[in-house]
Amino acid sequence: MTRNLKLTVSYDGTDYSGWQVQPDAPTIQGTLASAIGRLTGEIVLPQGSGRTDAGVHALAQVATFSTASSVPTENFTKALNDILPVSIRILDVAEVVADFHARKSARAKTYRFRIYREPICPPFLARYVWHFPYPLDEKAMAEAAPLVVGEHDFTSFAAVDPERGREHGEVSNVRTIFSSTFERQGEELIYTVRGSGFLHHMVRNLMGTYNLVGKGTLRSTDVSGILEARDRSAAGATAPACGLFLVNVEY
Repeated sequence: MTRNLKLTVSYDGTDYSGWQVQPDAPTIQGTLASAIGRLTGEIVLPQGSGRTDAGVHALAQVATFSTASSVPTENFTKALNDILPVSIRILDVAEVVADFHARKSARAKTYRFRIYREPICPPFLARYVWHFPYPLDEKAMAEAAPLVVGEHDFTSFAAVDPERGREHGEVSNVRTIFSSTFERQGEELIYTVRGSGFLHHMVRNLMGTYNLVGKGTLRSTDVSGILEARDRSAAGATAPACGLFLVNVEY
């Protein structure tokens, strides 16, 4: 009997070329597929909730795959973690209904971007933050963040490669953002955004634009105009991948 299994996965994306399997580069999807294959003897390709970029991390990515293996779900968790490198951990394995799909069934996702603001970044944090010790008007950035809330065409904040730009295989660049906020936590300025889905590079491009607001290159109100322009060149540069985390996926 075939079972549909849902994996909740946490990973440090630093040493991987993103989620999606590639023939000559280490990826999260490829590493998971190899581990599952060793355990079950099957050739599977787990489907993730979305394709995180090279260097992006995940606290709770979700993936699904079908298997004829009778290994109990709790044994799957332990066995996969014994096989996988320490940079990838399986937090949970659960059997789900046959039509549940990690990407197609997702209703919302939350991403977090961490900026380290002090002059010297501890080496133990460097892989997980954007070190930006230069002056920033954090209040202006906080004022700009909510301007993207609601349903909008996010072409201005999407990568220019259309093939990868549609995380959900959709033609439209319209997405709904439910919340978008900045918060100071100690030495870090943290951006948290929750939405129905995200285009390729969308959060990093938003972050690059907010950085321009913080530097005074743009006004906080300019973000609305950039959205309306539907032109990638109107927005800021893409922020570094290392500061970005997929926090969770909602179903």
